[in-house]
Amino acid sequence: MKKKLFTGLLVAAAVLALTACGAKETAKNSSSKAADTDTFTYAIDGDPSSTNPINTSDRWGLTLTNFLYSPLIRVEADGSYVNELADSYEIAEDGLSITVKLRQDVKWSDGEAFNADDVIFTYQQKVKEENGNADGLYINGQPVTFEKVDDYTVKFVLSAVSAPALDNIVTETYIIPEHVYNDEPDFSVSQLTNTPVGTGPYKFVDYKHGQYIKLEANEYYYKGEPEIDNLVLRIITSADTRKVALQTGEVDASFVLPSDIADLDTNTITTYAYTENRVGYLGLNTSTTELSDVRVRQAILFALNKDEMNQAAYLDKEYYETPYSFLPVANPYATEEVEKYEQNIEKAKSLLAEAGVSDLKLNLGFNSSDPAQTLQATLIQEQLAKVGITVELAGGDSTALFTELRKEGSTTYKLFLGGYIMGNDPDQYARLFKAGGASNYFKLNSDTINGLFEKGAVELDKTKREAIYDDLQAALADEAAIYPIVDNKKILAVNNRVQGVEEAGLVPIYTFEDPSYLTIED
Repeated sequence: MKKKLFTGLLVAAAVLALTACGAKETAKNSSSKAADTDTFTYAIDGDPSSTNPINTSDRWGLTLTNFLYSPLIRVEADGSYVNELADSYEIAEDGLSITVKLRQDVKWSDGEAFNADDVIFTYQQKVKEENGNADGLYINGQPVTFEKVDDYTVKFVLSAVSAPALDNIVTETYIIPEHVYNDEPDFSVSQLTNTPVGTGPYKFVDYKHGQYIKLEANEYYYKGEPEIDNLVLRIITSADTRKVALQTGEVDASFVLPSDIADLDTNTITTYAYTENRVGYLGLNTSTTELSDVRVRQAILFALNKDEMNQAAYLDKEYYETPYSFLPVANPYATEEVEKYEQNIEKAKSLLAEAGVSDLKLNLGFNSSDPAQTLQATLIQEQLAKVGITVELAGGDSTALFTELRKEGSTTYKLFLGGYIMGNDPDQYARLFKAGGASNYFKLNSDTINGLFEKGAVELDKTKREAIYDDLQAALADEAAIYPIVDNKKILAVNNRVQGVEEAGLVPIYTFEDPSYLTIED
């Protein structure tokens, strides 16, 4: 049996969402039927923000990418590595290069042979900063370079020794075919012009925005053709509509909340709870006039009660843990030796008074189709009102929210709810908190934090690295730009006619490590 969990690259952006009325139309109008014995229908809550494997970073974009493409190497939850398109890898004794030997039995879904040219081509696009996902391919401001040794060997050359190099460079990058995309005019866009061709278990058939994405089994898949012929991602933004579709058998699988479990018929539906090492958080935009003073930000955090939020959203500690650092609870570098911001109303009021702030008015952006975020937003509004802070709830489409937050100097949103799933190495979080990071929605620019990330990235001694990241976690907590709320489990509900869920592997972000193991019982 395959390992159930692994942790991949950062996913900083929240999941996309459409309107509830659009979801109801989807449920009615999709031509796919879950009852088909050769079709697995999986309900998702929004369109991918990007179907471009070079720059996609949201849950559904990465889920689709994992169905269609393959990486060189995956990272498991315990930190071990599993070769996919790679046959083997070797780190040079001086630490300045990584040589990867490729499998020679892989074909693209169009029947063409996979080779080193495809790997080089993929990384040539990814390393370009304008394409939006290059952070991990730079060391001390210098890009990693790529050399073709032969048709099935690639060497990655580093400008300096880097502790997280293996994780950052050769894992979780999904390889695309040069012969399909070599004339692609722009890899910074959210959708490439050519029809997707990959080495993953499924191949692309059709995509209707707001309705569905249809895939079919890839007969050339290097691990063997999937058992289920067709896979459909049904886009249903309303949680209630998804639950009804699951209960009636219109869809085979969907994520649910703990509060939904009691409504499901265990004779027909099984639920699977699994950790994603995810941190759900409240973010504070430090570039806004209202939140530029760290005392104001600290006051907000002291006014909050995350235990109340988590009990309301997740009901039972079986389904969540409470983080205090920016790292998830199970991360090997996580420490609780930080300011925890346990609710202290008087201290919050005192800090506001010290900063000379009264009658503070803020808005809070969040994904209105996410029931957990909706609850969190409402409670944040209520809790901050106790210290005289007025919060306007600005729920809507999360893609629009994070697109706005990504803009340099944006002050449209003062507070925002989001979540991220990262690798085990803390360096992968630099893009969130380091100045200029691709996902620095908080607009942080701290010399202390920047310096600690830089020190940690080049320190090879494990004990010394741990000390650096202890200091980093404490420094980030003191900045009060992020309020970690929850490290919650995902709960996947699956129709009992679908078998092989555990064999397929339930993993962070992608849901299934390899859906080719799924089967349907007649």
